[in-house]
Amino acid sequence: MTSTTTMTKTLRWIGALAALTTALITATGARAQAVTSPDALIKEISSAVLDAVKADKTIRAGDVTKVTALVDQKILPYVNFQRMTASAVGRYWRQATPDQQKRLQDEFKLLLVRTYSGALAQVTPEQTVELKPSRSSPSDPEVVVRTEIRGKGDPIQLDYRLEKAGDSWKIYDVNVLGVWLVENYRNSFAQEIGSNGIDSLIGKLAERNKAAAAPKS
Repeated sequence: MTSTTTMTKTLRWIGALAALTTALITATGARAQAVTSPDALIKEISSAVLDAVKADKTIRAGDVTKVTALVDQKILPYVNFQRMTASAVGRYWRQATPDQQKRLQDEFKLLLVRTYSGALAQVTPEQTVELKPSRSSPSDPEVVVRTEIRGKGDPIQLDYRLEKAGDSWKIYDVNVLGVWLVENYRNSFAQEIGSNGIDSLIGKLAERNKAAAAPKS
């Protein structure tokens, strides 16, 4: 188990790079759509967005409104967010009603957006993205793309799980420093649902999001 401090740092890096992956999608849309290799897609977008965030003080400052807009307009087309939420909820997802599934997805999304907004200030000018050798074959329907964020200090491990979606690829999990985001949440979500039910988890997430949105005194 990771400590609270380590987990917080891990989630911030997850948020940082997930949000970074959105910043230049519009500007590079035609090129990104043309990229069929998941490795090339992650490399191109990650490198581009690092440059964009370095140049945008409001993103680095964690402007929640701006980050939310980026998620809605640019992240979601490249992420299977329903799969992420369903995987995090685990076997209980099928027990949830359609309304509960929607509320879980909405609150989980907001939780990640809040994580993103607190993470972007950590991007520094010297950081670059390095793609690690691929272990997949072109015919694989699901792949793991492994990267490192390099700059001052030790490299940051950042891996993506992607699935083939027609002629493109979609991200459905992210690994930072050896911790897969979905798997990490699955443990805590299962404990809450198992003890108190699905509505309790929804309520806990809503409370956490509301507390994060409250003005700091």
